[in-house]
Amino acid sequence: MQREPASSRAIWSLVLGILGLILCGLLAPFAWWLGAAELRDIKAGLSPDSGQGLATAGMVLGIIGTVFLVISCCGALVYLLFWIGLIGTGLAFGLR
Repeated sequence: MQREPASSRAIWSLVLGILGLILCGLLAPFAWWLGAAELRDIKAGLSPDSGQGLATAGMVLGIIGTVFLVISCCGALVYLLFWIGLIGTGLAFGLR
């Protein structure tokens, strides 16, 4: 008996999860959302079971990429605030 192929949403979840890790998490939230939606549909019987592994992997990569995205945004904010502080005090231009 032949299994039904995985849905395109499960495949896209994995693709977006991988790209999310490569692109510093920019696509990761979409992978997380798409993987979770596909897993919901699999449990409800609306999507084939063969995509469960792909959707789970995409969702996990999406979660990891989203964590990287949040960390990098916080780091960029700290860096920006540091330079704003230096410019505000004049230290960045050697004025003091």
